[in-house]
Amino acid sequence: MKVLIIGSGGREHALAWKVAQSPLVKGLWVAPGNAGTELLVERRGLAGGNVPLNAENVPELLDFAETLGIDLTIVGPEAPLALGIVDAFLRRKLAIFGPTQAGAQIEASKAFAKDFMARHKIPTARFAVFEDYQQAVDYLRQADFPVVVKASGLAAGKGVFVPEDRARAEKALYEMMVRRAFGEAGEQVVIEERLYGQELSVLALSDGRTVVPLPPAQDYKRAFDGDQGPNTGGMGAYAPVPFVSQELLQEIQRTILQPAVDGLRKEGIPYVGVLYAGLMLTAQGPRVLEFNCRFGDPETQVVLPLLESDLVEVIQACIAGRLKDVRLEFRPAAAVTVVLASRGYPGPYDKGMVIQGLERAEALDSVIVFHAGTRRAGQDIVTNGGRVLNVTAVAPSLPEAVARAYEAVQHISFEGMHYRRDIGQSALQAVGTGGGDGA
Repeated sequence: MKVLIIGSGGREHALAWKVAQSPLVKGLWVAPGNAGTELLVERRGLAGGNVPLNAENVPELLDFAETLGIDLTIVGPEAPLALGIVDAFLRRKLAIFGPTQAGAQIEASKAFAKDFMARHKIPTARFAVFEDYQQAVDYLRQADFPVVVKASGLAAGKGVFVPEDRARAEKALYEMMVRRAFGEAGEQVVIEERLYGQELSVLALSDGRTVVPLPPAQDYKRAFDGDQGPNTGGMGAYAPVPFVSQELLQEIQRTILQPAVDGLRKEGIPYVGVLYAGLMLTAQGPRVLEFNCRFGDPETQVVLPLLESDLVEVIQACIAGRLKDVRLEFRPAAAVTVVLASRGYPGPYDKGMVIQGLERAEALDSVIVFHAGTRRAGQDIVTNGGRVLNVTAVAPSLPEAVARAYEAVQHISFEGMHYRRDIGQSALQAVGTGGGDGA
């Protein structure tokens, strides 16, 4: 098989790493990819490599897949899905894994998602949707509960505000709706009740009828230790989550995942792909903060190393509508990933810093370094993004995985490198609060 993966981050490197393990795969292309995906294809001796095409350039990606005779395309980020890349590929009879443009609305429009959950009685926070700034301010001033303010459209993981008081909530509304800080994404705004508890990411595979959850993960969205600083796309993650029992996972499947896929199908949207539920485990039970329409980042980097089944076979089963016939196998282990970021992320940052020590880190047992924002520059690998590397470790227990990941981090350096030092700690202690917007 010839496989094309669309995207350039750590999630896409993890997907490529897992896909490359399949004996079905003889060629692997990543558009546009990064230094890690390029090296992976070289080291595996596969045909392919990086393709210099933008992940949102649907016509060129379609032409490339058709010309090369790609057998399977896997979409990493949400933007191409929201642009309708799946619809375009299916019209040309090309196999692709991901929801259609209609299905991608579950992430691309928070207003659509909240209304959909209300229609299908999927547990979530109470909410209201606004297109008029003054009406939103009036609602905010009379709301008798703490709120979260969300841009309805895609905002690259940065469109959610969890204000500490009403003044900051009004400022967030002003930024979105008047100053247009998120452009079109902020034309509609969702104001919802703030929920309290532990946050949880559950990624599930769907063939349009059957839904199979992957091991639950927990990610860390704030830039600094102790959940301080601005929201990011995610600074680390671990899986599985020790306080999530099999009974709780079954409840999430019964009350959230299955009703979502069934509800979409009833509305004429057969949902094939990954349904990612960002949840809050409240005292009243699990509640949906948001749905995403693709693999999470950085959750994918800890979930896929635990998957023993052939990912390509599983994806083929989803596309063929026979997921119920597949039994997924997972390692009885724990995985942790620590994101190494550029100085200034999630704000402006410099690129082109030389990265040292990758070989030493990767030489450690059960350590995988997934590249995110990297590129090759001659003999060097240099930084090329805000989130640069995802240092991932797998071990029999979570404390061992945490220790191994941070041991690997010590071998890597680049100018301005920063990272959180508390990834995995919340599994043992803290109760977090939040409003979603995972990436």
